[in-house]
Amino acid sequence: MREARPVQQPSDPPAGDPDLADVVAAQADRAAFDVLYRRYLDRVYGYAFYQLGDHHDAKDATERTFMAALRALPSFRDEGSTFRAWLFRIAHNTIANAHRSRFRRRTEPLPDELERAAPNADPAGLLLEAEESRRVLRAVAELPDDRRQVVLLRFVDGLSSREIGQVMDRSEGAARVLLHRALRDLATRLGHPAL
Repeated sequence: MREARPVQQPSDPPAGDPDLADVVAAQADRAAFDVLYRRYLDRVYGYAFYQLGDHHDAKDATERTFMAALRALPSFRDEGSTFRAWLFRIAHNTIANAHRSRFRRRTEPLPDELERAAPNADPAGLLLEAEESRRVLRAVAELPDDRRQVVLLRFVDGLSSREIGQVMDRSEGAARVLLHRALRDLATRLGHPAL
């Protein structure tokens, strides 16, 4: 007779940091940080761009984030937090500093330009899609700061509830509740039935 095996339920990714081997290598040789830099460059830039709304400010915040991470890398320890959460915490703080600096400068980013369409694209469909994207982006931008951040961290950067909690200095449960409230608020702003 065959032995019964427990059924595994789908869940968040397994505990442990998939970046840990690369972090250890980068701690031993700073040139190895390039692997982590390339892996997270687009995600950190995307997070900064969605938060700041300006290409140049986002590039600057991304550069500052990676420079701070490289300087602080020797102090990173695998003690329950993933490298990704640690890096996005640095990005979060860097972006907060950029917001404070922007407030002192009182500048506004230039309006977004329309993206160039593919040569064979349906113009009417592209126009509807672009308008819907602008509507969603405006609704996300109108969310309170903490709700906007949790939406961006989850859906743009793909962080888990646990990692979002670490970035935002909250418990995993509080991050889940905040995300739920943010999505409900976003649905209301977009005119969809409440979740």
